[in-house]
Amino acid sequence: MHIAMLGVRGVPTVHGGFETCAEQLGARLVERGHKVTVYCRPHFVDPTRNEYRGMKLVTLPTVENKYLDTLAHTFVGSLHALFQPYDICLYFIAGNSLVCWIPRLKGTRTIINVDGLDWKREKWPGPAKAYLKFAEWLAPRSSNAALTDSRWVQNFYKRAYRSRVYHIGYGSELEPVAPGAALARWGLEPRKYILFVGRLVPENRAEHLIEAFNALEDRRGMKCVIMGDASYQDEYVAHLKENASRDIIFTGYVHGEGYRELTANAYCFVETSAASGTHPALLEAMGYGNCVIVNDTPENLETVGDAGLPYNGGTGAESLRPLLQQLINCSGTVEKQRALALAHVQKYYSWDAITGQYLTLFKKVLANSRWRR
Repeated sequence: MHIAMLGVRGVPTVHGGFETCAEQLGARLVERGHKVTVYCRPHFVDPTRNEYRGMKLVTLPTVENKYLDTLAHTFVGSLHALFQPYDICLYFIAGNSLVCWIPRLKGTRTIINVDGLDWKREKWPGPAKAYLKFAEWLAPRSSNAALTDSRWVQNFYKRAYRSRVYHIGYGSELEPVAPGAALARWGLEPRKYILFVGRLVPENRAEHLIEAFNALEDRRGMKCVIMGDASYQDEYVAHLKENASRDIIFTGYVHGEGYRELTANAYCFVETSAASGTHPALLEAMGYGNCVIVNDTPENLETVGDAGLPYNGGTGAESLRPLLQQLINCSGTVEKQRALALAHVQKYYSWDAITGQYLTLFKKVLANSRWRR
């Protein structure tokens, strides 16, 4: 098969979970003998690069704007795809459903990964939220098939939109990484810091961890690492930094080996996000054998199963602080949770298994005559 991926910033992985999915899935599809093309944005990846891990990279222009960047680039990519010999166009993000019908004009099948319920994110103003709700309704109708990585979101589509949406989970890498240059750069010791990874936007609730860490009675030399940043969120990010104690380190975005090193050597990982969907950083932290704490949203609880420790996201730091203190005081509990997290990921979240599930859906869509244009 020849498969195109649209709606991401590009590969090698930059910033987000969809980019990680495109890279990990795309590379494995290539290894299994398929052709993969990934559409990239010039302000996120090297525009002169045309190949990565066997995937062809196509860099096209876009509108560098908070509200228009993704859809504008995906529209241009869809027009380009209309004249290419693709069998499948795999779209990411429900907001792109407005354009994923375009390749179908020539008979190319389209599939869209809707992720979570994007309209719940606080960064969007009212008109954007209304559009995203419409785009969610449209996604299963404008494509040959839609999918999500969350059972909870899958059931939401069934209840709210009376739509069938397939479920394919998210994968996680499992190889340990020894401490090295990244820890040295930030003055960190292995297993002596609590880690948050994510975009610094209000719905990711990084303030829960910052406030809880500030209020700890005995940190026992533990530090807190906030890995991430965000465009168009200068005021919010400044507020987080102003309220952080000196033992809280903001690294900004860290990619590649540095990201893996910081994630693999944390004492515990805290997922504070209140936004929906499966959070790749959470699964990756579990894949490295981290003890994980999560905001008790249905999606987070679904992801960790019995292998994570929840706190009450409604009360935030008030609920998180005693749990953090308990783990700092009891390393035995942390070791037990690490083993549970690693076993959980190995059982349910293998990238090789995820690739197989995508291939099954691709073949099903291609074989079913009623899904032709």
